[in-house]
Amino acid sequence: MIYDIRHVTTYAYESPVSFARCSLRLEPRSSDGQQLISHAVEIRPRPAKRAVRHDFFGTHTESVLIEAAHRNLRIDSRSRVSVSRKAPARKAPSPSWEDIRDVAFEATSLGPASPIGYVFASSLVPVLAPLTGYAAPSFPPGGGILSGAVELMHRIRNDFRYDPKATVISTPLREVFEKRHGVCQDFAHVMIAGLRGLGLPAAYVSGYLRTIPPPGKPRLQGADATHAWVSVWCGAELGWVGFDPTNDIMIENDHIILAIGRDFSDVSPVDGIIVGSRKQRLGVAVDVIPVE
Repeated sequence: MIYDIRHVTTYAYESPVSFARCSLRLEPRSSDGQQLISHAVEIRPRPAKRAVRHDFFGTHTESVLIEAAHRNLRIDSRSRVSVSRKAPARKAPSPSWEDIRDVAFEATSLGPASPIGYVFASSLVPVLAPLTGYAAPSFPPGGGILSGAVELMHRIRNDFRYDPKATVISTPLREVFEKRHGVCQDFAHVMIAGLRGLGLPAAYVSGYLRTIPPPGKPRLQGADATHAWVSVWCGAELGWVGFDPTNDIMIENDHIILAIGRDFSDVSPVDGIIVGSRKQRLGVAVDVIPVE
């Protein structure tokens, strides 16, 4: 499947901003079952400087410096991506979760794909006893890593309610777990915390989700979304496998990967600092359009 993706981020400031420095993680990856065909980002006002680097996790990161005074900032990212991936069957045989835990802790590589980097607590995903206890019933002794992750994903989908008004990025994970309300970012963090509490490697993935309108209804512009899900290391043979706890689905061709990290703080599509305004209004519109 080939997609044309447009991701427009706008900021409107209450008073003029004299300086802005932003980090953009808006270029889809060429790996994990997808291939980037083209990518461009238009920024208004025009930046004084733009510099590109790849972070530790391999994410294409662009640093942008804006020195012209402005009250509006518009970041218009356009990409074309080819996606072809097949998830393993939910009930496919897999190594026991205890074996995966032990092998992960014996890893000798410290590279971005090594499971050892995704076992420990991170800034937004502390290891909490209540979340470890919540995940544990999905992983009985000798149970397969794949079936356990599938069941945990399914339970989160049933036990938590999607509510965009319930949380913000700074809402502590413990509060998210107690309220059982949140958004895709929260559900991914909950699943990751539960897995890491059991010693299992779990990464946070940001990207896009193609939405399919009801039969007979047109696809609305801007109706697609930035999204978040979980990648679990299931051993050397299966590798990293994607799970979407918000929708209780495995990751295949309707998901497009932007960035992978330990939690949201590693992969935020747009972040940075500004000088000159205490209040701002943020808008995000995403279109994921199948080409073929």
